[in-house]
Amino acid sequence: MKGWLCTLLLLESFVFVVQQQVDGGLAENEISQQLSNEDRRQNPPQTDSLRDEASTDSQQYCHLSFPDIHAALRELTATVTEQKAHIRALETQLREELMVSYQNIQSFISDSQTLETRLRDAEKTAEQQTVILEDLNKKTDEISNLTESQVEELRKENRDREIAFSAALMESGNSGHIGPFTTEITLTYRNVFTNIGNAYNPITGIFTAPLKGAYMFNFSVYGGGHPSTASTVFIVKNGEKVVTAHAHQAQYVVNSSNGVVLILEVGDVVYVRLWSNRRIFDSHDNHNTFSGYLLFPLK
Repeated sequence: MKGWLCTLLLLESFVFVVQQQVDGGLAENEISQQLSNEDRRQNPPQTDSLRDEASTDSQQYCHLSFPDIHAALRELTATVTEQKAHIRALETQLREELMVSYQNIQSFISDSQTLETRLRDAEKTAEQQTVILEDLNKKTDEISNLTESQVEELRKENRDREIAFSAALMESGNSGHIGPFTTEITLTYRNVFTNIGNAYNPITGIFTAPLKGAYMFNFSVYGGGHPSTASTVFIVKNGEKVVTAHAHQAQYVVNSSNGVVLILEVGDVVYVRLWSNRRIFDSHDNHNTFSGYLLFPLK
């Protein structure tokens, strides 16, 4: 009973003392007076001997326990301070961890956006490749659907475009001069090396265009040197002189060559003529030649 009474008195006194210390503090005799008044209020007078005994025991117990309360208060203050410091450290650690987590989330979002962009690009590429593949399949189907007659027609068209010839002036084993003549003559190149498409006629020396297109022609001239007679030949298209090869010196041998690209319609003719009062020489060495071929057809 006395222990509980003293504990209650101590708690109330402690609260009162703390309040007084906050406001500026109380003198020690005032604290004792307050404790006595509180003791009388909590324990109404019974008998003089009981009251004196209780007051004496309470004062002795309270005076004995007061230093322990201060020690406990200091320990509590130190514990609270330590806990606050620990809480601040935890808050700092939590902020740092949250910042790291935020950065990781931002990095993940950025990587996700990059991957999404790459995925869209890959989808576009796949769509483009799909379109190309479909076009190739269509073309393959079209080619597969060609009939044999169409294939043969294409082959014939390609064969018609294979046009080329080359020939020398003298037939094998022959040699000698040609000219001079008082008029121009058409040269007939009889030693035929190539005549793909049979557009060149070695009997007349005339090339007839079987197809409209661009044609390349080359020719060469060779002769013996002579003080007054030169070696001159020229290409003719449909009766009109186009280009000339000419050479002249007093002795030894002379030679020259020339070439031209002509646009020919179907049926146009091309040939080489010897100029009047000119002469040339040829032998098994085939110095004088006439050649031509189709570069490409025209529509």
